[in-house]
Amino acid sequence: MTQADSWTQAQALREQLVSWRRDFHRHPELALQEHRSAGIIAEILHDLGYEVETGVAETGVVARLRGKETGPVVMVRFDMDALPILEANETDYASQNRGVMHACGHDGHMAIGLGVATLLAQRRDTVSGTLKLVFQPGEEGGDGARMMVDEGVLEDPRPDVALIAHLWNEKPVGTVNVTPGPVMAAAEKWLCTVRGKGGHGALPHQAVDPIVATAQIVTALQTVVSRNVSPLETAVVTVGSFQAGDAFNVIPDRVDLSGTIRTYDPRVREDVLRRVREIVENVAEAYEASADLQINHLTPAVVNNPQVVEVVREAAEAVVGPQNVTSGERTMGSEDAAYFMEDVPGCYFFIGSANSERGLDASHHNPHFDFDEDALPVGVAVMAETTMRYL
Repeated sequence: MTQADSWTQAQALREQLVSWRRDFHRHPELALQEHRSAGIIAEILHDLGYEVETGVAETGVVARLRGKETGPVVMVRFDMDALPILEANETDYASQNRGVMHACGHDGHMAIGLGVATLLAQRRDTVSGTLKLVFQPGEEGGDGARMMVDEGVLEDPRPDVALIAHLWNEKPVGTVNVTPGPVMAAAEKWLCTVRGKGGHGALPHQAVDPIVATAQIVTALQTVVSRNVSPLETAVVTVGSFQAGDAFNVIPDRVDLSGTIRTYDPRVREDVLRRVREIVENVAEAYEASADLQINHLTPAVVNNPQVVEVVREAAEAVVGPQNVTSGERTMGSEDAAYFMEDVPGCYFFIGSANSERGLDASHHNPHFDFDEDALPVGVAVMAETTMRYL
């Protein structure tokens, strides 16, 4: 498949890609509930001649296209789930499932995946190796990637390389961003209960006020990044929820906090987790309260393999031109695709999808999120071109 073939064939699929995308957008499904989406995907892949496996990690779909000659195994992943968001867009393809919305572009990812499957099926006779398509459920906090790994998605056959793309409204349509090294952060969710002694608001000396203790904890946590992390490193410590009391004249006996921690480097992560725990527990004790802190690991960092990055970059330059391929895009957002890439060298890259002139530039996870559908054939062409460079 030449560059001209990749782009020409992807462009020829545009109407079908848009149709698939809009159908998925009208019928969004939450994490691990993607039954309709998975059923459509499985049927199309079966009709294209793929070996199809369903019910992986509850609703995931895995499909294999084996070439006539032996060669590398290339895994390409597309996520399927939507978000619990009430859509604010007024389009003819707006969500028909009230309170659920494709606000991150996964509807487009599924369409791109089916486009790649279509193009590669047309080239089956020239494939040397195996294409392994993974349609993943539960990316939005559903732990879907880890579940798929636990159920053996990285075996039978084991991938030699993993390719993952994300539509990206931080970049204009027609561009591709490919960056070596870490591109998305490791993520932790933390929960904390600070316990004191409740009492009357007019008699604070008879109580142990957990609100005062927790306020000091929140303030002290701001020093973790500014004073315990090198200015040349990156980390985020966020308090996202502070729940305390329900009466104006009562000192409660507990405060519940929750938040997130984001890091790239494992050493920085270890230091940040240690300092968060020390601050929470010791500040609480200083105010005669106690603290119970739970830190739950959500996902490792997404780290791109430099060699795979170069293959993707060359493919992207062949499709959209070198002037439209950039590098350096990183985010403290997280992605459980990291579980696929811990053991398999891979590249997670961004397909520009914003068009500010058409008002298609709302951020991800926003109720007004939408993207320029011209990004769909770009995604198909770059992914197909990259895949064929391996196969």
